Amino acid sequence: MTAYLITNVSVLGAAPTDLLIRDGVVAETGVGLTAAGAVVVDGTGLVALPGLVDLHTHLREPGREDAETVETGSRAAALGGYTAVCAMANTSPVADTAGVVEQVWRLGREAGLVDVQPIGAVTVGLAGERLAELGAMADSAARVRIFSDDGHCVADPRLMRRALEYVKAFDGVVAQHAEEPRLTEGAQMHEGEISTRLGLTGWPAVAEEAIIARDVLLAEHVGSRLHICHVSTAGSVGVLRQAKARGVRVTAEVTPHHLLLTDEKAVTYDPVYKVNPPLRTAADVAALRTALAEGVVDIVATDHAPHAVEDKECEWAYARPGMLGLETALSITLDVLGPRWDLIAERMSRTPARIAGLTEHGHDPAPGAPANLTLVDPAAQRVIEPTELASRSSNTPYARMTLPGRIVATFLRGEATVLDGKAVK
Repeated sequence: MTAYLITNVSVLGAAPTDLLIRDGVVAETGVGLTAAGAVVVDGTGLVALPGLVDLHTHLREPGREDAETVETGSRAAALGGYTAVCAMANTSPVADTAGVVEQVWRLGREAGLVDVQPIGAVTVGLAGERLAELGAMADSAARVRIFSDDGHCVADPRLMRRALEYVKAFDGVVAQHAEEPRLTEGAQMHEGEISTRLGLTGWPAVAEEAIIARDVLLAEHVGSRLHICHVSTAGSVGVLRQAKARGVRVTAEVTPHHLLLTDEKAVTYDPVYKVNPPLRTAADVAALRTALAEGVVDIVATDHAPHAVEDKECEWAYARPGMLGLETALSITLDVLGPRWDLIAERMSRTPARIAGLTEHGHDPAPGAPANLTLVDPAAQRVIEPTELASRSSNTPYARMTLPGRIVATFLRGEATVLDGKAVK
């Protein structure tokens, strides 16, 4: 195994130091370190963070390898500073059995770029009718601990209660796509002034807020862990704030695009801006930013959703919802929060690792810690060019935008997956 000596690097914004990585761990820290045979990485001007962890990634394999594969998505993740991603279950076939989640897990191991932790479906085929094999997936080699029908809401309250009760036995978590389907039928964008002006069917904020309110009550009643995917409204923040004040075991995520973009983008009718939940108002964006800084919203999760060209370059009404996110998430979070490195580490590494039960991840670079870390150049700026992204798809809403920060290196268990901003393999 290659040893690396990272010199003159700032750990979480502290004074520069050296980091010696050997045998998969941070072996030593201090000024003026030497190590015979180690590959030297100049960390001058760079900040070392614990490797990022994404709780919400769509890798599309099996079934839609034309849009993304576990390997291409893993490479995009590593280039974005990630060392672990949680792969959503809406594949084809759906990841609702031990066999499918083990397939995804093994593909991630073979790629070797990030740890790919499968998320199991809550219901068979994401149909919302009967529970999937939660226990079998939990006991599989993949050791699934998060279950979600993301893309579909578990709308039946009795089924949701049963899922919460079931996963409690092994301290699992149900991650809910909060959308009351009867309120969003035919919806194309956020319901508001702009949807009215454009003549597009609106997706009301209350459709999200009502499900969150219901589910925090169910989680409180059962005493189980609930996670809310891609929170997008100020009203949802209010529900979460009250639930946390009561001690409900609920966590929540926000996506980079909901922290930056608004429903004003829909006036272009460019389907790259079509996403579920939809882009909301400037007031919602402001509330989400405050909630993230305060911890009412616990983490940033990308909801990386690659799509083939034909699924995006078409009329708005027929386009599939979703945006790329893995290679730009840290830049957008840095833009939103500023260089508050400890807070960024908490929202993008430590807390998501805890929620997912990924014990090797989310550790600050320190002696004895697993060497899962990323080096970022906070002074750099880059123009996002879709053709230069590692993802197999190109549906980024940030095309030709200038974003702050550049991932210089990423290490997974002491092995470099990215060096000088380029994937090692």
